[in-house]
Amino acid sequence: MTEIAIIGGGPAGLTAAIYAARAGYVPTIFEKLYIGGQVVNTNEIDNYPGFPSVSGFDLMQNFENHAKNFEIKTINSEVTEIELNGNIKVIKTADNSYEAKAVIICAGASPKKLNIPGEAEFTGRGVSYCANCDGAFFRGKTVAVTGGGNTALHDAMFLSRFCEKVYIIHRRDEFRASAASVNKMKTMPKIEAVLSSVAEEIIGDSKVNAIKVKNILTGEKTEIKTDGVFVAVGTVPSSAFAKDILKDENGAILTDTQMQTNIPGVFAAGDARKTPLRQIVTAAADGAIAAACAAMYLADTEK
Repeated sequence: MTEIAIIGGGPAGLTAAIYAARAGYVPTIFEKLYIGGQVVNTNEIDNYPGFPSVSGFDLMQNFENHAKNFEIKTINSEVTEIELNGNIKVIKTADNSYEAKAVIICAGASPKKLNIPGEAEFTGRGVSYCANCDGAFFRGKTVAVTGGGNTALHDAMFLSRFCEKVYIIHRRDEFRASAASVNKMKTMPKIEAVLSSVAEEIIGDSKVNAIKVKNILTGEKTEIKTDGVFVAVGTVPSSAFAKDILKDENGAILTDTQMQTNIPGVFAAGDARKTPLRQIVTAAADGAIAAACAAMYLADTEK
């Protein structure tokens, strides 16, 4: 049995593990992919305090190296279900079951889909949800990015380094990203904004050839020739395995200020929970609070 099970090994999970270990407990991290989470795929991070410019891989390597200073167990397997009734929680993976006295859910979130014709068909053949992962395949080509937040703009700027042309398609007449990101993007001549517009269809044969776009103000439809489409329209919390926990309409886990869910001994941190800001710094803060409160919970139950 583990004392504190941490589901997810991204910024929230690693921070929770460090704080749990510092409190005198031996936590176990369950991570289905690799320690560091999706942040590892981010090319450049410029808003994490103390690191004016750092790659996601390097930053998460620092997190992991810090965690290695403590006794922390890691299980590389996807959690498929958790049973939370009673004082002992059960964490199930595809090939095993584990018991824990407390659980911290740091499972992060997955990319939202456009849900338009051609998206599923051309995923992996021109449609991507990770510019840093797949951008190099489009060197010297034309690509389109859908979205208007910080991720979309950062993707567009990253892609402009080696793509011939980058279109960024956004349904509003202005971007939701930070002013700093918007101003920086405007200095890059390879990037062209297509505002007040939505993607309606992705077209191709064996690969993506174009994207159909509709202007929501005029109703005009255009076809933009492109070799790739990068989708950056937000995320969906990875919480399907947590069936007994209260969530909002989008699947984000509801917590109080102590990261406690509606079930005693079960906490949530980072992008998996309902929060007004999903950033590395807030995920780390959530993880620290969750671990500290889980430690207090265990201390109370052990009396």
